Amino acid sequence: MFPVLDARDHERMLRFGEVRHFRDGECLVAAGQPGPGMFVLTRGRVAISRRDGLGHSIPIVEEGPGQFLGEVAQLSGRPSLVDAHAVGEVEVLVIPPHRLRALMVAEANLGERIMRALILRRVGLLETGAGGPVLVGPPEGAGRVRLEGFLSRNGHPYLALDPEQGGEAASLIERYAPRAEEFPLVVCPDGSVLKNPPESTLARALGLLPEGAFETRYDVAVVGAGPAGLATAVYAASEGLRVLVLDQRAFGGQAGASARIENYLGFPTGITGQALTARAYVQAQKFGVEMAIPAEVASLRCADPDAPLALQLTDGRKVRTRTVVVASGARYRRPALADLARFEGRGVFYWASPIEARMCDGEEVVLVGGGNSAGQAAVFLANHARRVRVLVRGPGLAASMSSYLVERLTASPRIELMLETEVVALAGSDERGLQRVRWRHLPSGREEEHEVRHLFLFIGADPATDWLAGCGVALDAKGFVRTGVASGEQPRQAEAWAATGRAPFALETTLPGVFAIGDARADSVKRVGAAIGEGSAVVAQLHACLASATASESRHASTGGPPGALR
Repeated sequence: MFPVLDARDHERMLRFGEVRHFRDGECLVAAGQPGPGMFVLTRGRVAISRRDGLGHSIPIVEEGPGQFLGEVAQLSGRPSLVDAHAVGEVEVLVIPPHRLRALMVAEANLGERIMRALILRRVGLLETGAGGPVLVGPPEGAGRVRLEGFLSRNGHPYLALDPEQGGEAASLIERYAPRAEEFPLVVCPDGSVLKNPPESTLARALGLLPEGAFETRYDVAVVGAGPAGLATAVYAASEGLRVLVLDQRAFGGQAGASARIENYLGFPTGITGQALTARAYVQAQKFGVEMAIPAEVASLRCADPDAPLALQLTDGRKVRTRTVVVASGARYRRPALADLARFEGRGVFYWASPIEARMCDGEEVVLVGGGNSAGQAAVFLANHARRVRVLVRGPGLAASMSSYLVERLTASPRIELMLETEVVALAGSDERGLQRVRWRHLPSGREEEHEVRHLFLFIGADPATDWLAGCGVALDAKGFVRTGVASGEQPRQAEAWAATGRAPFALETTLPGVFAIGDARADSVKRVGAAIGEGSAVVAQLHACLASATASESRHASTGGPPGALR
């Protein structure tokens, strides 16, 4: 976590930064404020401490010559999570974010040591909550669970306090007197207080969504930061393309919520979806990918006067791009149950993370679903809950779940498998959330109702492709994106394709320059490995598409004809 670099390492780093000096006690970087980059100490010492919006400051470490200050936030120029003050006269080499990324690529061995330290430091900050916001509210409150999930899935540290425990949390409640719907209070590192904010508001307050973003024209805009989208970002950016990734919730997609993936190549002991996709997220930033999370795309516009393609966001901003990769995956399917929306986040959940598992400790839970995600979640929850009832509409699991998961479910004494059974009703209150669940055994029609405070739904997902309506991208009957052209078939949008002088690529949609991969694509294999494979495979087609468009524009420019870019 705190390696010491030698004189030879320092010499290799000199061309990437500039020397600066600080006086005793001077602040090099402050928590919540964007810093100039990574600091490499050449003389003097620097004290690192963590601070929260409540005014607490706790020492972390003191670094000296040969050591460096920074963690993964410095790869993208995001706000610092710690304070750093000079102890005596200090001389440092300051390496700005874009030069830090260049250093890691140019000096691979040195870059590996630096990257490992940056990641381990972020892990340490996550474990202590250092530098993040403080959430104040009831542990099982819907707002607190929602924001805890957002921050944890985006790898951002935070602290959570229960006002029932008294102390500063109770003092904050007394001072701001929030109504029930205003929980949790969020105390930001700068001391400002938000009341149950939307994720986008919190992200802006924490500097996760820079206001100056989207001011350029990108080579590739990837919609969706799941495994497919992250794979595209890593490979495209490593090959020199300007890439932007947008996601409305968090990186990782549905895979990021998987408790443990045990059949992914190269991980014999298994790996959590969060750990796998977090590595890809950091890797993408290493190559200069710009991340906008949360940022929801409202529509794809194909007739923008400023660029061949444009993405319109729900907050009014616009992204100009030469190509688009649809990797928006799927949305959790919701059963037709009365009062379902009333209990979402208050007893009804669509994923099983450590946050939900904490609330289920020692209790009885019901999980609905027969796929791999349901099996992984059931095994994970069985480590916390007293009993996990798994309800499946079908007569068995062999057709929908991997055999190793079926064996694990049937072997667990805490898991009860209930076949040919479905949930038919929910009951509870606004004050206490979900309290009872009723289900029916389909062959006999027999119904049972039990006291259950936690219901997990894993009944599949529908494609998240609503934002493509009206732009010329063809969908199949279920809403998945069609790609490629079958042998002997003529491409749709014939006029647009005539302007390109080529046929659609295998992963290209009916609209030139727009590609689709992963779960959103029709006929795709709904597996993490397959999604990552498509994300890497599409990059070669993006290069060919961009080269074709550039050649077409050059030809038309030389003849004085109309541009070949799509309008």
